[in-house]
Amino acid sequence: MDTGQKNRHRILVVDDEEGMRDYLAILLRRDGYQVEVASDGQQAVTQLKDQAYDLIISDIKMPRLDGFGVLDYVNERCPGTAIIMITAFSTTEQAVDAMKKGAYDYITKPFKNEEIRLIVENALERIDLRRENQHLKKALGTRFSFSNIIGKSKLMQEVYSLIEKVAASKVNVLITGESGTGKELVAKAIHYNSERRDQPFIAINCGAIPENLLESELFGYEKGAFTGAVQQKQGLFEVADGGTLFLDEIAELPPMMQVKLLRVLQEHEFRRVGGTRNLKVDVRLVAATNKNLGDAVSGGSFREDLFYRLNVIQIGLPPLRERREDIPLLVEHFLEKLCKAETMQVPDGVMRRLLDYNWPGNIRELENTIERCLVLGRGGSICESCLPAHIAGSSEGFSETRFLLPDGGFDLDAHLGAIEKEILLQALERTGGIRKRAAELLGITFRSIRYRLAKFGIEVEGDD
Repeated sequence: MDTGQKNRHRILVVDDEEGMRDYLAILLRRDGYQVEVASDGQQAVTQLKDQAYDLIISDIKMPRLDGFGVLDYVNERCPGTAIIMITAFSTTEQAVDAMKKGAYDYITKPFKNEEIRLIVENALERIDLRRENQHLKKALGTRFSFSNIIGKSKLMQEVYSLIEKVAASKVNVLITGESGTGKELVAKAIHYNSERRDQPFIAINCGAIPENLLESELFGYEKGAFTGAVQQKQGLFEVADGGTLFLDEIAELPPMMQVKLLRVLQEHEFRRVGGTRNLKVDVRLVAATNKNLGDAVSGGSFREDLFYRLNVIQIGLPPLRERREDIPLLVEHFLEKLCKAETMQVPDGVMRRLLDYNWPGNIRELENTIERCLVLGRGGSICESCLPAHIAGSSEGFSETRFLLPDGGFDLDAHLGAIEKEILLQALERTGGIRKRAAELLGITFRSIRYRLAKFGIEVEGDD
């Protein structure tokens, strides 16, 4: 958190021990926060009636009104304020009770300066994220309305109808479709048209996170659960409580995580890594995949029981090549999005090229192409010379010439391997060596492209 952000945060320190409250005030002011103090809970409540605070750090045992009284007042009147409780070691049980009632965390006396600094910073970051989410909700509700997903084709009209019906329910949804077809956009449309629209929408790509970190990311961990776990961390299931959790590339979920996810779907509860108690959550799950999960179940890489839990309602997104009548609308949409006030013309010849191309990267590839044309085009128009060679019809594109099998036969694996390697190298060249973009261009996962590059001994410099 930078100094500018800290200066915007107001903290109230509540403690009947003058030395403790002054010490905390000095410590936090040195870190750039705006800090005020109160000598007990009653004074804190008086100040809260006239002033808004981002965070309250309150002792539990105080005269007139104790820390629990402050917590009750904050829960009732100041829902946007976080509260951290201070407790002596002998009253840790009370602090745990306070957390059950909604406190963000607790600090045990005596404490280290770095410990309290870290807890305060994390609490304020969480508040900032929550506020940002609230500020965006109105805009997001409009932006991700199913009626604003671009397309007038019959296939897309069927998708709109299904989104509308599904949004009103609470069932889990599985979105299928090739890479780049807009699966996350549909997931957001479902969320922002549902009763959960005012709660968090959290997205995670199951294929982009290493297996050993995925459990901590989804379920969080307790302080001391492993080396480096210096404090408790909430997982995405906790953060999404009351809202929607979108699991993209669900087919990449490792077997052990499939078991844990199934339990959450069945019991609506989970444990943090290193935890001993179950945490209840109310989360609607929307999953997406560009693979055939039925085939994955048959092949043994995906659990059948989990598949049926996820596949209550399936929304299949058509590839762009199957709804070419939507391409002009999409082009117009991307031009408005990228040019804003500027008016750009698309010549008939360019539009024909766009309509004739098969778009293996779907909508994402189309948007990238339009962006490229805007960078290279001149005079308020897009010309054919701006198009990539494989779209403009150059011989560098895929050849559709029929392959003739030699009389004496040949090594099929070697031939296919050479083609695969050449395609991988072209994809890396086109994306500047960025593996994630190359994977998207080829319609495969990041994990898959890493495996394929390693198979051919292709090394990529730099960090994606």
